[in-house]
Amino acid sequence: MSISDSQKAIVQSTFAQVTDADQLASRFYERLFEIDASTAPMFHGDMSEQRKKLIQTLAVVVNGLDNLEGIVPAIQSLGKRHVQYGVTVQHWDSVGSALLWTLGDTFGPAFTDEVKQAWASAYNLVAQTAISAAYETPSQN
Repeated sequence: MSISDSQKAIVQSTFAQVTDADQLASRFYERLFEIDASTAPMFHGDMSEQRKKLIQTLAVVVNGLDNLEGIVPAIQSLGKRHVQYGVTVQHWDSVGSALLWTLGDTFGPAFTDEVKQAWASAYNLVAQTAISAAYETPSQN
């Protein structure tokens, strides 16, 4: 998976246009639970903290796109942590679908095919990095 410089710029510029991050996160979780009910039991208690974590994680990734090597360890750690919460490879697909839907809902007509593809590339890069770290089998010596 890769992401072009122009796609990085698109992701960064559109993320900077988010005016209500908590609303975006709320819509994301609503959509995630709607399309994959198996994810809902993974979240306990007050979702406000979880929404903050989502936005913080998105910000780290978006701001780190220009230095991918610098954020790979954090993405790998995220993947490994999420296995402990019961996250499966299929859940990563659901999250990607929910994220793209939410961004489309947030940006409306401004969420063009080009913008959607840029976000899909960024998400796929993150997801594949996290999945590889989380589900890799240790080598046997």
